[in-house]
Amino acid sequence: MRGFVHALLAGALAVFAFAPVGWFSFSLLSLALLVVLLERAASVRAGFCLGFAWGVGAFFAGISWLVIALWRYGGVFLPVAVFIVFLFCAFLSLFPALAGAFYARWQHGGMLWRALLFAGLWVLVECLRGTILTGFPWLAIGYSQTPPSPIAGYFPLLGVYGVGGALAFVAGLLGVCATDWAGTRAVDRLKVPAVLIGAVCLGGWALSRIQWVEPDGSPLAVSLVQPNIEQSLKWDPAHFSETLQISADLVSTARGDVVVLPEAALPIALDGLPQGYLDKLAGLVGERNGTLITGVFTRDGKRYYNAAVTLGEGGGQHYAKKHLVPFGEYSPPFFDWFYRLANIPMSRQSPGAADQPPLNLSGRKIAVNICYEDLFGAELISSLPQAGLMLNLSNLAWYGDSFAQPQHLQIARARAMETGRPMLRSTNTGMTALVLPDGSVPAALPAFTRGVLEVEVPAFKGLTPYARWGDVPALVLALVGVAIVVGAGRRGRA
Repeated sequence: MRGFVHALLAGALAVFAFAPVGWFSFSLLSLALLVVLLERAASVRAGFCLGFAWGVGAFFAGISWLVIALWRYGGVFLPVAVFIVFLFCAFLSLFPALAGAFYARWQHGGMLWRALLFAGLWVLVECLRGTILTGFPWLAIGYSQTPPSPIAGYFPLLGVYGVGGALAFVAGLLGVCATDWAGTRAVDRLKVPAVLIGAVCLGGWALSRIQWVEPDGSPLAVSLVQPNIEQSLKWDPAHFSETLQISADLVSTARGDVVVLPEAALPIALDGLPQGYLDKLAGLVGERNGTLITGVFTRDGKRYYNAAVTLGEGGGQHYAKKHLVPFGEYSPPFFDWFYRLANIPMSRQSPGAADQPPLNLSGRKIAVNICYEDLFGAELISSLPQAGLMLNLSNLAWYGDSFAQPQHLQIARARAMETGRPMLRSTNTGMTALVLPDGSVPAALPAFTRGVLEVEVPAFKGLTPYARWGDVPALVLALVGVAIVVGAGRRGRA
């Protein structure tokens, strides 16, 4: 029981490594503590329980903001909302539990072998979590290693899962070393892990100095609008006209060649907008030959799409969200009961086509993704190398003043580093920002303020290794590492 509690606390500790706190070394400490506990696991079942406890601590501490959406805006009774989120966190915890179980089953040999096994298993279970039931890779451990982490340089090479694997390898070395710490030659045992940890960090530093991509053409002036509409008012018919007027007023003050309104900025289906409203918006940007892109729902018969459409100079283009949020935008099989508990507007959507091209805005190819879609780096790279910029439209007002906003911005930083493309973000309540390919955020609006962020950003050309191969290298390295360790163990027992 004590080990279970320790694993629970170790998992919760990892949350401090993510934004907004950003103490990136805490994720290393958290995983190292898990390895120490797994080293002492007496059985596969014990390893499973320790991994499960770590997951409950990490996920419930890290994404408990889901309660806000269900309770405050979804109308679910608070204790029921907490219980639903706990069940979801318990499901996510099954993945680190698998890592714990297999580690307890296969661990053997020296420090290097065990660290390699732990890292390989961690990559595999995180990839699995990002895939099953369309995936939920939020809080993948690699996201905690955005700059200034010394291993952030691995993002353009191996992506977030590879960065997580590098972190897990270092944590494995530390955890096994701490477990074996005994005797007069204990200091001598530190030499090998110290060299390996130094090599991993030095490799990250060296990779961060490589210019994988380069600017392409003159900078583009972009206006990123943040309306700051309270979620409880957004779908209130009494505030509908006011919401539309706020968007129009902000667009009228924007100066960019491209003006961006966030996800579902117009809270009704496109064909339900008041007559003349779209012409009014188009006229506001058309006076300077500009383009407006706005988030809005479109429909085709009974099918609804979470979409972005363009008006003005580059008008007539369209993007529909492809990767929908389970339980928020569509119902997985056998979960219709959930919608009888929660009142979520536009919650039964259809996915857009898989092969939608980048939009052509002011002479630049811009790849649009909507909110949750930027969690899936392997999907975003399908728009490269054509797209020189990436644009995310989001609405995180559902989650109030919580960790959701800074965590999502940190995810965008990882995507920009992986793809070698700037990530422009227009959000309803925050965080509206410009993210550069090195992961830096040179401009951002304060959360929960109304305004327009004016930025100038060049398109980029070239491909990072991750943009070419996606998650395949990280997966192959993980599979090979686990196979080598397991194979060596079987030969040793033969």
